[in-house]
Amino acid sequence: MTQLHTQTHRGTALITGASSGIGAIYADRLAGLGYDLILVARNRDRLNALAARITTQSGRNVEVLEADLGQAASLALVEQKLRSDASITLLVNNAGIGTHTPLLQSDVDHMTGMIALNVTALTRLTYAAVPGFVARGRGAVINISSIVGVAPEVLNGVYGGSKAFVLAFSQSLHHELAAKGIQVQAVLPGATATEFWATGGLPLEHLDPAIVMSAEQMVDAALVGFERGELVTIPSLHDEEAWKRFDSARQYLTGRLSANTPAPRYTGSN
Repeated sequence: MTQLHTQTHRGTALITGASSGIGAIYADRLAGLGYDLILVARNRDRLNALAARITTQSGRNVEVLEADLGQAASLALVEQKLRSDASITLLVNNAGIGTHTPLLQSDVDHMTGMIALNVTALTRLTYAAVPGFVARGRGAVINISSIVGVAPEVLNGVYGGSKAFVLAFSQSLHHELAAKGIQVQAVLPGATATEFWATGGLPLEHLDPAIVMSAEQMVDAALVGFERGELVTIPSLHDEEAWKRFDSARQYLTGRLSANTPAPRYTGSN
């Protein structure tokens, strides 16, 4: 594990999808960094076991909140917790689902459920947390996106679209909130060794090992990016300049995307 700077107490981190995989590793690492925890997931038994282990190992306070964020009533409970608990200084929007199944072979109800969790729940939880962060002048949001947010052809297009939303939403939040003392990070993992693949029907062993990162390495790298103040962290991208060139090109286009006349190529002028 990469060693990061720790403080005695950094407030409370609320982590969604915390019962296993990336979320559980975030819980372990953030406790070690000085955060108390609120762990949110559907599986209470797993949450309780994780909470007991972290409390024993770190001495941090760990609260368990059983919730299915795809259900409005459960989502509302977590929103209320974010609004009312002033100890919360970090929201980790990790809960999400995905699939590698092509669009035309996918069930539209499943796709709608994916949007509800990956987009709607993440948005509502962020809206619940951020006003309190702004009022207190401190706080951070970590949103788990994916490399498919910039490469939607790689996997299912609805999944890619939902993760593109997470990236764009994070960039906009940073633009609006950085001056108010709020840190925002979008994490874009590549293929990561979690239950994601088996759940989606593609066993992990069917992937090229050269492209699969362990969940522990992914989270540790992402937290280094968080400590560095990165807005976008892509743990598997070795060529950092490639992202800088990509983002510079995007920003170059931003001021040139709207005009009061069509481009000549659309008017027969060239």
